[in-house]
Amino acid sequence: MAPQRRAGAGAEAELPEYAGHYRLESLLGSGGMGMVHLARSTSGLKLAVKVVHAEFARDREFRGRFRQEVAAARRVSGAFTAPVVDADPEAERPWMATLFIPGPTLAEQVKRNGPMTPAQLRRLMAGLAEALRDIHRVGVVHRDLKPSNVLLAEDGPKVIDFGISRPSDSELRTETGKLIGTPPFMAPEQFRRPREVGPAADVFALGSVVVHAATGRGPFDSDSPYVVAYQVVHDEPDLTGIPQELAPLVLRCLAKEPEDRPTPDELMRELRSVAASYDTQAFIPAQRTGAEAAPPPSPRQPRRPPRKRLTRGALVAGAALVLAASGAASVHLAGPDGDPPAKTPAPAPSAAFGAWEAKPASGEGGMPHCSRGTDELLCARRDAVFALDPTDGGLRWRHTTSDRTVSRPPVVSGGTVQTSTAEDGLVEGLDPASGTPVWRRDVPEGGAVRYAGDTLLLTGADGTVTGVDGSSGATKWNRSLPGHGGTPLASFAADPLAYATSTSPDGTHTRLTAVDPDTGALRWDVRLEGALQAVGAGGGSVFLLSGDPRDGTTTGLVRYSPRSGTSLRVPLPVPRHDVRATVRGNVVHLLAQGGSLEAVDLEARKRVWHLETGISHGSAPVSDGRHVYVTAPDGRLLAVDARSGRLLGQTAPRLGAAADRVVASLPEPVVAEGRVYASAPDGTVFAVDGREPADW
Repeated sequence: MAPQRRAGAGAEAELPEYAGHYRLESLLGSGGMGMVHLARSTSGLKLAVKVVHAEFARDREFRGRFRQEVAAARRVSGAFTAPVVDADPEAERPWMATLFIPGPTLAEQVKRNGPMTPAQLRRLMAGLAEALRDIHRVGVVHRDLKPSNVLLAEDGPKVIDFGISRPSDSELRTETGKLIGTPPFMAPEQFRRPREVGPAADVFALGSVVVHAATGRGPFDSDSPYVVAYQVVHDEPDLTGIPQELAPLVLRCLAKEPEDRPTPDELMRELRSVAASYDTQAFIPAQRTGAEAAPPPSPRQPRRPPRKRLTRGALVAGAALVLAASGAASVHLAGPDGDPPAKTPAPAPSAAFGAWEAKPASGEGGMPHCSRGTDELLCARRDAVFALDPTDGGLRWRHTTSDRTVSRPPVVSGGTVQTSTAEDGLVEGLDPASGTPVWRRDVPEGGAVRYAGDTLLLTGADGTVTGVDGSSGATKWNRSLPGHGGTPLASFAADPLAYATSTSPDGTHTRLTAVDPDTGALRWDVRLEGALQAVGAGGGSVFLLSGDPRDGTTTGLVRYSPRSGTSLRVPLPVPRHDVRATVRGNVVHLLAQGGSLEAVDLEARKRVWHLETGISHGSAPVSDGRHVYVTAPDGRLLAVDARSGRLLGQTAPRLGAAADRVVASLPEPVVAEGRVYASAPDGTVFAVDGREPADW
């Protein structure tokens, strides 16, 4: 292929002029694996020609995947896909030519024109069901159905891009140890059992695509693909904005288990009962022909709701394990189409769930500290770690640490349950199925233990930080962080980095450093005004408490955005002592000494509500977007409306024999799947339905 010059830097500045005997006229788009050009056949037929990037053309494994893509696309060519006209997977730059289909992708359509009407949604859903029936009929699973892979033609939707599809009789498998796809449109089994993905995964993706078309967002949404992975596997979908007549069918498509989802044929039958005939209105208000026509005007988009975030309690025990449980050695997660925010869904526990309480450890030992694993509640109390059934509190396994006192909740990292003990500075990695020790690791004297995804971060008193592989306990990297001494790093649910903060002796400035926990590489380093402490990160920003180091008060909040290098500061109306804080979206919830609970919206730059709870001190607050939960020293669990700050309900005290003792550190509640798990001084671990706190 003779090269064709194009302005721009990089390897693709020199573009091919021909693919086979097809002259490439203009660039239609570019993706991670190749570029798509508009071309014409000798007879003048318009074609879309995909040419593989030069770097992948030299990769034998990728060539095998491209041959599979061509084979899959040829098998399903028909009324619901772009027919393959010609291809050469063995060329110096492999290429494939398909019939050019005028019209935007669904992603482009929603971005430019907003959500679809109910009639358009019915037609889209029916068209995609027909397309999947056609694809599955020839033994192919697409595995990457998403808005950017759906073309909106005048005669109905067309499914394109079979780059990671897999024929059922193919011996070529997805790269060992990798998950490939787009998290908001992947089915739970694509994270849990990626080598066992069947046609039902495409039906799950269809449900997600319909939600995107109806609302401009997905049913699961976050800035972090790891958090989305957790939501897909564990959380209920957010169907706010879906037409009432379609919502039950979409919900069935998004069932967690493949066998609970309808087949494409069942979808079409049920859609016929929803509407006797489908609206024949075209998908697009103004037809667009590739690069030849100007895009239609963009109407004003509806006001976007706050972004959905996972609580910190769900972070380590969930997001990391979702990916680790697949046995993946490395993970490739493509980003979602566009950047649509999501509303917080109403939690929906299983109908079989009922409130329960359990005492998994006998005798004295204080309040159990708990976190959520993949399908268990993990707790530690004094000299034991145990796993409970989250449905009824039944004991699954127990691991005794002898005379070593466990100092924090168990954490899932790298597929193992990890515990750290205070006296002898020991970290253990346990088998999540049995509690049997897998590995042990000493902590440097005077050091600190923190976790970030699949990496354990050990900080020594001399400031040396060691990154430890969570699955094996082996050292991944070791380095010093200039200017930070022995400051432990902090990590947060919606952000892949870890952060170190060190305040100058006079309290005039703080050094904030971002570290890649997987490699130890420094991503950025900045000096900010004032005495600051990192309490959250996500959405491209780091959230910090600002205070006076002389008396330990918190006087305000700071949001630092490293991309722009800017800081937003919001003062508190009244300085607060001994503050514990959590971040959800752009809202920071703070609980101070004396029980003052407040919410500060940094986007609005103001405190939005304040409540005096009356408790002397409490746990760090936890929010699921609808409620804010706090544990009191007497074992009560309080629920507050996240929008108004009104107290909605509380559980009974559970003091036991330790009524005259003050608990130094209160474990924060754990929120998962619409349930709230908490513990009390009498050793009780209990669970309540998070939907109606007034019934507690």
